[in-house]
Amino acid sequence: RCQRWVENCRRADLEDKTPDQLNKHYRLCAKHFETSMICRSSPYRTVLRDNAVPTIFDLTSHLNNPHSRHRKRIKELSEDEIRTLKQQKIDEAFEREQANQELNESSAQNTVSEEGGEEQEEEVVPLTLEERENKDYLKSLFEILILMGKQNIPLDGHNANELPEGIFTPDNFQALLECRINAGDEVLRKRFEMAAVNLEYCSKTQQKQMLEICESCVREETLREVRDSHFFSIVTDEVVDIAGEEHLPVLVRFVDESHNLREEFVGFLPYEADAEILAVKFHTTIIEKWGLNMEYCRGQAYIVSSGFASKMKIVATRLLEKYPQAVYTLCSSCALNVWLAKSVPVVGVSIALGMIEEVCSFFNQSPQLLVELDNIISVLFQNNEEKSNELKEICHSQWTGRHDTFEILVDLMQALVLCLDGISSDVSVKWSNFVVGRAFVLSSALTDFDFIVTVVVLKNILSFTRAFGKNLQGQTSDVFFAASSLTAVLHSLNEVMENIEVYHEFWFEEATNLATKLDVQIKLPGKFRRAQQGNLDSDVTSENYYKEALSVPTVEHIIQELKDIFSEQHLRALKCLSLVPSVMGQLKFNTSEEHHADMYKNDLPNPDTLCAELHCWRIKWKHRGKDIELPATIYEALHLPDIKFFPNVYALLKVLCILPVMKVENEKYEVGRKRLKAYLKNTLTEQRSSNLALLNINFDIKHDLDLMVDTYIKLYPDKVEFQEDFLPSNNS
Repeated sequence: RCQRWVENCRRADLEDKTPDQLNKHYRLCAKHFETSMICRSSPYRTVLRDNAVPTIFDLTSHLNNPHSRHRKRIKELSEDEIRTLKQQKIDEAFEREQANQELNESSAQNTVSEEGGEEQEEEVVPLTLEERENKDYLKSLFEILILMGKQNIPLDGHNANELPEGIFTPDNFQALLECRINAGDEVLRKRFEMAAVNLEYCSKTQQKQMLEICESCVREETLREVRDSHFFSIVTDEVVDIAGEEHLPVLVRFVDESHNLREEFVGFLPYEADAEILAVKFHTTIIEKWGLNMEYCRGQAYIVSSGFASKMKIVATRLLEKYPQAVYTLCSSCALNVWLAKSVPVVGVSIALGMIEEVCSFFNQSPQLLVELDNIISVLFQNNEEKSNELKEICHSQWTGRHDTFEILVDLMQALVLCLDGISSDVSVKWSNFVVGRAFVLSSALTDFDFIVTVVVLKNILSFTRAFGKNLQGQTSDVFFAASSLTAVLHSLNEVMENIEVYHEFWFEEATNLATKLDVQIKLPGKFRRAQQGNLDSDVTSENYYKEALSVPTVEHIIQELKDIFSEQHLRALKCLSLVPSVMGQLKFNTSEEHHADMYKNDLPNPDTLCAELHCWRIKWKHRGKDIELPATIYEALHLPDIKFFPNVYALLKVLCILPVMKVENEKYEVGRKRLKAYLKNTLTEQRSSNLALLNINFDIKHDLDLMVDTYIKLYPDKVEFQEDFLPSNNS
């Protein structure tokens, strides 16, 4: 297609370039295409139809392009060449009429940067001195903002309240700008050499506008790859605080052109208290602001803190109503039991989960605290050294995200309480007042009977799903066989529900024994007791109260949640994992993917030949050489040298790969989530910025400064005048 464009533009100087060079290094102005060939979904992108060809060459917009004046003169064409060119245009027009005119947003993106295709009569006029200087100036500002984002430098410097009256201290942006001037940046020096020292060189409003453009351009680089890969999944992480406002981090999963499954961070979405409003804004942001076609979304997963689960479930439901192929699944980065516990709509469970996180965080903040805990564990388990070493090792990790979190907590409960009591009652100066006070608060929380019974009940209920959840995070074959075991898991939980009184009696007895060991009084929650004051007829026992308020709703919720998250469509998708050769081998090559793959029929390049192709795929592996190992994962299968000879299998594997429940095999392609966690951990809440966060997390993504400058001039033409950038400082 690029070569056809060169011919139509009559660019003789580009005829010897390869299609890859043309695609990477050259751009064509959108004004050379007819309006019907263009779709503008945002001010940052111009999307062309897949078969778009430039036909208009009578514009003068190229006159403002500084690059075009360096071009070679275009050669004169002979009459034979012109006649040949006209015939090619006629042939191409006929092909376009025959082609499917459906707009595909995942087609190749061609952004507006370099002008091309001038007629021979057109004169090339360079930018004026003022225009060129203004562009260079804006480019310098963008370079500073990108540097601040990549290095995680907040825009603001000292708080005005911290400074004595009459003292002016520039913010970080202005300080870097002044440093650059002092280092010899002539463009900036000329711009500001006559400015007063207490003037802001770039207003907060302009900084915000430029940051939004930086964010959008950097995000667009990732989204372009997502569109090129067609299919993707949406994943959100836990709600975070960005400068006092709650936001949802959003990541996308897709298979890139090198056949690698990647999970990339694409931005924050402001969180809404109303679930229906959140669902609408979530959908609108994805399709309008980010330009993704949700028709290609094949999975959605939401990792949320306790209390947010029900709202995100509504978001998932609304998206499923619009896009049935966007299967609602678990996320591979979150253990099933932890995910289920966070979704339980019982206040006591949410409080207990928060307390567990705080206890883990408390001990991990200092090696000395962990040593103190290790010493207590050694004393309590002196007769079982193996158990002692195992618990010590677990304590030195982020154990709150494990499948067996609640079993570990019950085992550690006595050690945790004794250690916290020892720290809070220490009369020496070994610990700071903050550590002593925090230890006292945590000890009081852990020795509350409501917390103890909640943890014990969760431990016992989730023991039925522990092995199932662990398999979901295992190898591809483990995930495949786990899908078949869901029926047995649900059967066990239903049996528990039918005999809840018997089961709860055992659970409550275990909680009572643990409370006795910790010298904790067995009683009803204080909130319930206060509510019952004056009610003389109330004879509710602790056992009955916790059965109705905790055990029954928790079991009911987990049964329903498993049914929702492992819908029939989700299970059918997981059954298609028998395409992976190692799974085929375990099934003795007696598989029937055809029945389950029907749900992805429209995603296949040649659905009519699927049965024959699957037969060839099975035969290939069944009669392989003795020294050939069966690929054990989708990742290995996608990287087979002959995978393209099986186009339908290749397409199916790519779609299955992006399901959020499938783990990212190569850790280096899961950096988006890790960098997000690192940014949140290393940045104070009040200094966080959704714009700078994207630049920091995606610091290795290439950026086009010229595109950023041109976009800014296009969106804010009134802001590029010389003197408008100087505004009085608030500190002056």
